[in-house]
Order: sequence, then structure tokens, then C-alpha cells
Amino acid sequence: MTGIMENRYIAFLRGINVGGRVVKMEQLRRLFAELGLSNVRSYINSGNIFFDAGAGEEGRALLVQRIGQHLHSSLGYEVPVFLRTTAEVGAILAQEPFKEIALTDDKRFCVVFTDIPLNDALDFPVPSSKHDMDLIAVNRYEAFVIWYITDGQPSSGKFPEHVLPARNTTRFFHTLKKILAAAQAGGTA
Repeated sequence: MTGIMENRYIAFLRGINVGGRVVKMEQLRRLFAELGLSNVRSYINSGNIFFDAGAGEEGRALLVQRIGQHLHSSLGYEVPVFLRTTAEVGAILAQEPFKEIALTDDKRFCVVFTDIPLNDALDFPVPSSKHDMDLIAVNRYEAFVIWYITDGQPSSGKFPEHVLPARNTTRFFHTLKKILAAAQAGGTA
């Protein structure tokens, strides 16, 4: 790809290895490689794929569409795809959105990725329908949420669609740090 600046992307996939939809990471890496993407690797079995590709903002939308269509035709179901560059993920982590909140055994800090712009004029924190989550801040396409664990169970409440679109995928904040480190490292997974 002479003349095209390549970015390292992280594809955060929704619904991989949950709800009976089991996909081996080797198969997922192969599906991404079939699209001509280079240096394809994965991190843990929950749909985190790294690859290198040249794409600007306009090209990114086409890339998301190509990946989504290929996964759908290969796996037989829709897999929402949320792409971020490693630089973008680094900037998300550098914000330290949870720095003022004490992490305890009954809390989980989460980043929710979406492809629909979020409303940054909300009155934060915004509680979920069951008051078992708090949306504490947003970026344009990421929401920062605290999950509260009750009786050993994770939260099950929802946010209204105008607050947080249902088409999203979530990663724990501490896991996101590990995903970024793995994406930045060389080699294969």
C-alpha cells in the first residue's frame, strides 16, 4: 500500500462468544485477513481484533461496513463492529474518567463504544432504569459507565435510547488498558 498511511485499528465486536454464538479467535482472525487486512491479531475470546489498514474517516466507515458484511455472511448473524485506532483508545484511557471514584468490589468501570454521537449536555450522572448503573460522562462515541454489582450479579438496567443507543459494545476499563497494550505490541496472537 504505497503512499497510504496505515493505522493500527482495534475492532471491538459485539456478541462474540456470548449467547451461544461461539467463534474461535483463529477463525475470526482468518475472516479479517480474508479482507486483505494486515497484521491481524486478537485479544481474549470476546471479540477484540487488531489489524493494520490505511483508512481516513471516510474510509473507516467503508471499512466498518466491509467487516460487518463479511462477518455476517461468514457467521450467519450480524456482528456490530466499532473501530478505534490505538491512538484513539490511548486518548480515551488518558482521560481517566473514573479517577475521582473509588473502585470497590461492588463496582466495575466500563467504556461503552457506540457509532452514534452521544449527548454531552446530559445532567451527569445519569442512572439506569434499575439504578444499577451510572453514566458519568461521554465522549462523542464513548460512554463511561459504572456498573454496580448486587448480590454477586452484574447490572441489568438500561438507559433510554436517547441517552445511550442500544447498538453498542462494552469493555471494562482495566481490560481496555490490556487490549491497548496488546494491540501496540508486535507479533501474532
